[in-house]
Amino acid sequence: MTKTLKYWSPVAICISIIFVASSVPGSNIPILFPWQDNAFHFTIYLLLCMFLRRALLKTLPRIKPVEGLILTVAFGIIYGIIDELHQSFVPNRSASFADILIDSLGALTGSLLAWPR
Repeated sequence: MTKTLKYWSPVAICISIIFVASSVPGSNIPILFPWQDNAFHFTIYLLLCMFLRRALLKTLPRIKPVEGLILTVAFGIIYGIIDELHQSFVPNRSASFADILIDSLGALTGSLLAWPR
């Protein structure tokens, strides 16, 4: 149980951060720097997929590295699509194909950075 919590808690936290951030109406988002939306999307999906890849490797050791990579990137892409759908129902927010691409790039990068050594 402890091992499961140790490796899957960061995944759950990232998913929660994404959901909460996507629930904020567009008019309430402060602009801190140019391209902050892209930076947030890339970074949070990079972290999500790094943590997810690590959790899979540590708790499901029979998964081969390539299988883990495919599962992790697929999850990142699918969750990115779900996140954009969710955003389309939030006031002053919209779904963006560009955000899905950035999420996917972050997911791929995070998955590759977590490649088993």
